[in-house]
Amino acid sequence: MRDTPGSGQFTTDIPARLDRLPWSRFHWRVVIALGITWILDGLEVTLVGSLAGAIHQSPSLALTETQIGLTASAYLAGAVIGALGFGWLADRVGRRKIFFITLLVYMTASIATGFAPNFWIFALCRALTGAGIGGEYAAVNSAIQELIPARMRGTVDLCVNGTFWGGAAIGAAAALVVLDPAIIDPEIGWRAAFVVGGALSLCVLLLRRHLPESPRWLMLHGKPEEGERIVYAIERDVAAQHGSLPLPAYGPTTLNRRGHASLGEVWRAMFGSHRPRAILGLTLMSCQAFFYNAVFFTYALVLTKFYAIPAQQIGWFMLPFALGNLMGPLLLGRFFDTIGRRPMITATYALSGLLMAGTGIAFAQGWLSAWEQTAAWTVIFFFASAAASAAYLTVGESFPLEMRAMAIALFYAIGTAVGGVVGPALFGWLIESGERGDILYGYLIAAALMLVAAATEWRLGFAAEGRSLESVSTPLSAA
Repeated sequence: MRDTPGSGQFTTDIPARLDRLPWSRFHWRVVIALGITWILDGLEVTLVGSLAGAIHQSPSLALTETQIGLTASAYLAGAVIGALGFGWLADRVGRRKIFFITLLVYMTASIATGFAPNFWIFALCRALTGAGIGGEYAAVNSAIQELIPARMRGTVDLCVNGTFWGGAAIGAAAALVVLDPAIIDPEIGWRAAFVVGGALSLCVLLLRRHLPESPRWLMLHGKPEEGERIVYAIERDVAAQHGSLPLPAYGPTTLNRRGHASLGEVWRAMFGSHRPRAILGLTLMSCQAFFYNAVFFTYALVLTKFYAIPAQQIGWFMLPFALGNLMGPLLLGRFFDTIGRRPMITATYALSGLLMAGTGIAFAQGWLSAWEQTAAWTVIFFFASAAASAAYLTVGESFPLEMRAMAIALFYAIGTAVGGVVGPALFGWLIESGERGDILYGYLIAAALMLVAAATEWRLGFAAEGRSLESVSTPLSAA
């Protein structure tokens, strides 16, 4: 680091040094300790989906289909509030402090869900669980993007977001156990699933103790010296594994010493100089949120109501669905760094929408068995999972680093509020009608939204593959 006397400016090579690093044990620690967020979210969402039948039949709760849809919406509403509140804090007090707090909120609320005595307490616990997960999305996405080298940022970000479906697969498998009367009373089983899921967070807390604050966050918040010390420690660890490190691919950055961005600056950046990117981010997030949450939160109800699948067997249908979602980002992720963001995001959104429309028509006509319906969803969400993960990647790369967590939080919140909260409640109401034709309208709306998102990406998308975060979006503090 080099200071410019009397100007309040300094020059640092922190970004270039982080981007030149080869993949190492340090990066694995980042991915595992922070990426666990998506596994937890997938576990939570799938548990509610897979356990919906058991909760509906529970002697102590006996929730209606509409109430189950409303609890899903409560979870997402909590995620909106949590993302905004914790995202705002993450840009002010740092990534590291927030991802400890959000995990504690999630853990406490998830365990409390298992003891909920009625609909209102159950919905409140789901809202608080969502608040913890929403806060995680903002702080953790920011930290991962700021610590992963530029040449593999897209691949890693998509794969990490895709692990949501690893959690979903775990949730589906767990549901098969906790809902099997030969193993445990389902009334106890579904409650125990939430308690055990929350308790697993203790292991994650231990993993995160060894992660540093983001050097980029320190650099941009008037603490470049501390950021330099962290980068040096990371380099020492990586060099011990790989030997001599490659030279930086680009030069140092000159910045002004300053603190966090004000809300006015955030607003002007998002809806002034970065307005096209704001429109793009909002469209991608909203459309994928409706598409995903509308189908996934209520799929168990479709299976039980229209295919007469017993509640304790739902996990067998959720498992291949979850695995297809997991494989999408894992297999397609590298192409977002090679072929490029714009063509890959456009293609995955468009394919998802077209396949959804075809499958919705087949469902309405009664052409598909339960397993054929599941196979169709598995193919659709292979592409949709990569598309949804790319939405988070796009929003994180679109705006200056000083407001990254707030940008992710804001667009996650708006997208989830517009697409996610409405979707489950709408589909719960459509399913309760008992008419396949009514549900088709919901599927066609979801398909149309994905096609709108594809067209928006093709028109407004930008190249970020292989580029440093600072070159994709100039920091507010750049000299």
